[in-house]
Amino acid sequence: MATRQPLDATACSLMVGLCAIWGLQQVALKATASDIAPVLQIALRSGGAALLVGLLMCWRGERLGLGDGHWRPGLLVGGLFALEFLLVGEGLRYTTASHMAIFLYTAPIFAALGLHWLMPAERLKPAQWLGIGVAFGGIVVAFSGPAAAGHGGGSHVLLGDFLGVLGGVAWGATTVVVRCSRLASSPTTRTLQYQLLGAFVWLGLAALLTDQTSIHFTPLVVASLGFQVLVVSFASFLIWFTLLRRYPASRLGVLSFMTPLFGIGFGVWLLHEPLEPNFIFGALLVLAGIVMVSGYEWLRQRFKRNRESPVAPRSS
Repeated sequence: MATRQPLDATACSLMVGLCAIWGLQQVALKATASDIAPVLQIALRSGGAALLVGLLMCWRGERLGLGDGHWRPGLLVGGLFALEFLLVGEGLRYTTASHMAIFLYTAPIFAALGLHWLMPAERLKPAQWLGIGVAFGGIVVAFSGPAAAGHGGGSHVLLGDFLGVLGGVAWGATTVVVRCSRLASSPTTRTLQYQLLGAFVWLGLAALLTDQTSIHFTPLVVASLGFQVLVVSFASFLIWFTLLRRYPASRLGVLSFMTPLFGIGFGVWLLHEPLEPNFIFGALLVLAGIVMVSGYEWLRQRFKRNRESPVAPRSS
C-alpha cells in the first residue's frame, strides 16, 4: 500500500479551490434554469466531460472494461449517478441553490450507513452514530421553519429540499456500490466514465421525455456549460482523484465539508437567496454531524495527540 503524505499547503489550497468549484456548480445551474433546464444542462455537461475523459483514457491506453466483469457495477453506478443529478436538477426547480448545497451533501451519512451493514471494517462507532443523529436532527430543523419567500411557495420549497436529500441518498448509494464492487480496484477514470456516460444517457432521455430540451443560448448559458464541462465534471474530479492517491482520504474528506458553505455563500451573494434562521441552525447541525461521521478517525487522532502532548512545566 502506498504511503500517503501529510497535508501540505498545496493540498489545502487545491481543496479550497475544489470546494469553491463544487459549491458554485449548484448556483450556475440555478442561475441559468430559465434558459436551459438543469436536467438538460447536467446531461450535456456529462456528455462533454465523458468525451474528454474518453480521450484521456485513450491517451493512457486504458479501457472501459466492458468484458472483464466491471460493466455490471459500472452500469449500476452510472444509473445511480444519473438518478442523483436528476433529483438535483428537478429539486433546483423548486428550492434554492443554498438549500440544495446542504441537503445534497448529506451523502456521507447515507454512505456510512450502507457501508456499516455491508463491510465489517466500516462498522460505525458510538460517536459516529451520535453524528448521524445530529445530522438528521439538523435536517428536521431545516425543514421545520418558514419556507424561503419568493421561490414558489412553502410546499414547493419543501419538495425541492426533499429531492435534495434523496439526491444525497443516491450519491451515498453510489459510494457504497463503488466500495463494495470490483470498481474499488479500477482506475478512477473508468469509474468516472461510467458515471458520466450514465448521466448523459439517462438525463438526456429524461429531458426528452419531460419536454425540457429547449435552450436559449445566452452568454451566461455558454459560460455555465463551459464551466460545468471543463471545470466541474472533468478537471475538478481528476484533481480530486489525484489528491486521493497522494494524501489521506480522511483528511481530504474533512476539508471537503467546506463545499456546502461555499454553496450557501455563493447562493446568497450571486442569487440573493434568503437565509432563514432555522435553515442556518439546521445546516450547522448537518455539517457537524457529517464531520462526526466522516471525520471520526481524524478527530480521534487529534484528541489522542492532544492527550499525549506533554504539558510544559510552569515556572514558579
